[in-house]
Amino acid sequence: MRTFEYARPGTLEELLALLHAHGPEAKLLAGGTDLVVGLRSGYSLPRVVIDLKKIKDLGPEIVERDSSLRIGARTVMADLMEDRRVRSHFPALVDAAGVVGSVQIRNRATLAGNICNASPAADTAPALLVYGARVNLVGLNGRRAVPLTEFFLGPGRTVLNRGEIVESIDLPFASEPSGAAFGRATRRRGVDVATVNLCCLVKASGETLLASGAVGPRPFLVRAARETILEEVLARASPISDIRSGRDYRLAMLAVLARRCLASAARELQSALTGVGTPCNR
Repeated sequence: MRTFEYARPGTLEELLALLHAHGPEAKLLAGGTDLVVGLRSGYSLPRVVIDLKKIKDLGPEIVERDSSLRIGARTVMADLMEDRRVRSHFPALVDAAGVVGSVQIRNRATLAGNICNASPAADTAPALLVYGARVNLVGLNGRRAVPLTEFFLGPGRTVLNRGEIVESIDLPFASEPSGAAFGRATRRRGVDVATVNLCCLVKASGETLLASGAVGPRPFLVRAARETILEEVLARASPISDIRSGRDYRLAMLAVLARRCLASAARELQSALTGVGTPCNR
């Protein structure tokens, strides 16, 4: 492991100054579940590691704000899964967070870190996409909000500029009844990266959203009528063949999982409309 400097700023201003000064040679430490692996393997070779834990403005809180739920930059998967409001309004995100690594990982890994890593197979990304997540960024030039649909640029690449950091993630509350379902396929049971993952959301108005990962250079979202959405998702997908799966298998599993999740989301919508077995009871 190559040596590096360690910094633990106490304020957001100090952090942003460090990020601006060091640029891509700086790595952030929140949960560290990806960073530590990268350091040990030599894949990540930073000049400085910046610890976020003393910065109060980047807290682990989940708060209601402006008809949405705001998830702090240091909110870990385990706390996200236990939050009553997340379980009630965004149940598919709870299901997605529940397959991120092991129990130990979920007690360290942050939601913000999961999307900033920008893995095409990030399990929380499809759920966040169908729920209309917005990413709040802050830098020396001020703050800006970016829809998650515009956040990912490619494997390991996001719209974050030099000196910017994710401050929080907003999930807008639904304006109408809906049902959602998350699904994934892996090579084996237990801790593994998804071969295909996806999330489907069906609204009472008839609009259907389906987001998928691991079948292209970045997670993507499709909006369409339920009758045509599968065709449009398959047309949008551009999977590769790698150690985890072949291209044809990924396309086949995408179709299978999409059908299953569409049916499951439709059942969840019916439960929400009738008030029997709604997601609030999870």
